[in-house]
Amino acid sequence: MYSLLIDHLSTAVIQLNDQLDIEYLNPAAEMLLAVSRRRIYGHPIHAAFREDENSVQALQLAIESGYPFTKREAEIVRNNGKKLFCDYTVTPVMGTSNETESLIIELYPRDRMKRISQEDEIIANHESSKELVRGLAHEIKNPLGGIRGAAQLISRAFTDEALNDYTQVIIEESDRLRDLVDRLLGPRQLPKNTSLNIHKVIERVRQLISVETDNQIRIVRDYDPSIPDLIGDESQLIQALLNITRNAMQALLEDETNQDKTIHMVTRALRQFTIGSKRHRLVCKISIIDNGPGIPEAILKTLFYPMVSGRADGTGLGLSIAQSIIHQHHGIVECNSYPQKTEFNLLIPIETSVQDQEKHV
Repeated sequence: MYSLLIDHLSTAVIQLNDQLDIEYLNPAAEMLLAVSRRRIYGHPIHAAFREDENSVQALQLAIESGYPFTKREAEIVRNNGKKLFCDYTVTPVMGTSNETESLIIELYPRDRMKRISQEDEIIANHESSKELVRGLAHEIKNPLGGIRGAAQLISRAFTDEALNDYTQVIIEESDRLRDLVDRLLGPRQLPKNTSLNIHKVIERVRQLISVETDNQIRIVRDYDPSIPDLIGDESQLIQALLNITRNAMQALLEDETNQDKTIHMVTRALRQFTIGSKRHRLVCKISIIDNGPGIPEAILKTLFYPMVSGRADGTGLGLSIAQSIIHQHHGIVECNSYPQKTEFNLLIPIETSVQDQEKHV
């Protein structure tokens, strides 16, 4: 009866004997740890997951003392090599002789909460940087207009062509700074939303990258054909995706040690997925994955800020603009980077865009 109840719990539960061998896992634990309970019954705890030597000693101490304990934000490694952040509680079960017969471990995954917290931080930082740039743009563009106007008036008063060349430099450089500020502000118009196939957008970007690299980079496509059309601005989405894919392209082309330069373009449909603090029924996930050297850890947290770049000749605007565009589509851009694997994920809610369109009909 009790095992039947535990089988229906959403909490992952593991039972160990006094030798720390696995006696029982409920289905939630099987799913969380990606193991089959029939295959690991009777095996040591590390057959289900590994942590560190201190964790094994803590389990042994719980058996000897009979005292429960809780560990927060533990990083455990499943047998498939994937890491999992979780809280877990260990409770000793006493037998008739008042000695510990077994341990009950309850696992509470924290990955989802950690990801939501990170997304909230990305969104908050993006909004803060936009406000900062808006204020900076206002302070820069006002005197720039005055400088440009004064240079034009001066140029009309000069008859010497050599002096006119100098005023032309002032005008051109003022225009260049104005354009830079406009780029910092990101898209100046609201998205012109239409129904579109996201794979058409990705294919356009793939063609552009293939032409730019003269097929020096292998592009692997892995599309989910079940993704429905979404409502968005096609040209803006092409720009956002192109900015991110160009980053991957440039990192690969600069990596002379890599003989198999590859970009994977992957799409998936995610159901009941949370972006920030809002849950969406259906989300389109676009992943751009390259096998380049990775992004320096020093700039990873500020990657989407304007003027932040890991390349000497980079402007630091491409990713900031991409984040602004996806944010206008109620989504977010995330990044995970390690040596030989950098992954950008563009998450765009599908049903939100449809609802927005219906409101304007």
